[in-house]
Amino acid sequence: MAFLVMSGVRKGYGPAGRRVSVLRDIDLELEKGEFVAIVGYSGSGKTTLLSIAAGLVAPDAGQVWLDGREVTHPGPDRGVVFQNYSLLPWMTVRDNVALAVDQVFPQWSRERRGEHVDRHIAMVNLSSARDKKPAQLSGGMRQRVAVARALAMDPQVLLLDEPLGALDALTRATLQEEIARIWADDRKTVVMVTNDVDEGILLADRIVPLTAGPDATLGPPVVVDLPRPRRRKALNHVPRFKEIRGTVIDFLLGPGAPRATGSGLARGCLGSRPIEVGA
Repeated sequence: MAFLVMSGVRKGYGPAGRRVSVLRDIDLELEKGEFVAIVGYSGSGKTTLLSIAAGLVAPDAGQVWLDGREVTHPGPDRGVVFQNYSLLPWMTVRDNVALAVDQVFPQWSRERRGEHVDRHIAMVNLSSARDKKPAQLSGGMRQRVAVARALAMDPQVLLLDEPLGALDALTRATLQEEIARIWADDRKTVVMVTNDVDEGILLADRIVPLTAGPDATLGPPVVVDLPRPRRRKALNHVPRFKEIRGTVIDFLLGPGAPRATGSGLARGCLGSRPIEVGA
């Protein structure tokens, strides 16, 4: 069995008779140490899919397995990084990370926990800001704290819920490089959801497109067989990059495209940024 498995997963919301299907027939397998990007339109159900993998949301049908054990509730073996940081505003950088470490490793000595926290803060290049509170940090720095906190839990799987979506382009590019570096050093199994096709190609081993909702499902996976480390500017001149990008976009604009609404207009297009290219 693969390391992380989602099999026959379905999920909907709403009361009986008016329930809207968000996800259907979700089948996904990841090997240990693999980085997979789920790329889809805004509102297609990417966050719901990740929440099910995290055990935060129960599927209506189907199962999730991690390392041979069924996922039925949240656990420290799954670290989640949300788009909105989810930091406690009255705590410093160090305290926000330490809170997670204290919960996951209460059997460790205070000294060992402190060293562990400091090492992960250094990993995201925030040692100089360890005593600052979230309000004193930029958006990019807050997201680094969230990444450090998730990694400090030493999870088996890191789940990234559009962690860079709220950042400006330059900060986003910098953090993409940081995530790639951390993954290369630690080789955690990673599932990232994003609406940025280029981001998926830059970071992942495989891209799995998600059709537009409602009733979204996964399309055929695309292997990103580009050498690492990858640099966005350099990739623009690589024929294989253009081929992978074209394959993903063709699916999202073809079989995976939003269905027409009653007005005859599709509920999304590249121009309105539900899918990002080169952001």
